[in-house]
Amino acid sequence: MRAVWNDRVIAESDDTVEVEGNQYFPPDSVHREYLSESDTTTICPWKGTAAYYTITVDGEVNKDAAWYYPAPLAAAAQIADHVAFWKGVRVEP
Repeated sequence: MRAVWNDRVIAESDDTVEVEGNQYFPPDSVHREYLSESDTTTICPWKGTAAYYTITVDGEVNKDAAWYYPAPLAAAAQIADHVAFWKGVRVEP
């Protein structure tokens, strides 16, 4: 699986975890040079508190376009620190 935004591969892995239709990429498969921490958080009743990254490619910014669970609840332990994408980021096989 690959996550692509603005013709740049943001993450790539053969070992993603699918949850609720989203592919969660292992932490070491993400190209961190495109990500910056965001102050945004959201709460899922069964996964816990999600934190967000903003993606920047060639000066273009996609705010809060990636999220992860740094300390997920037990039911979602398999996606700890894995990164998922939305807001125009293409996730493709």
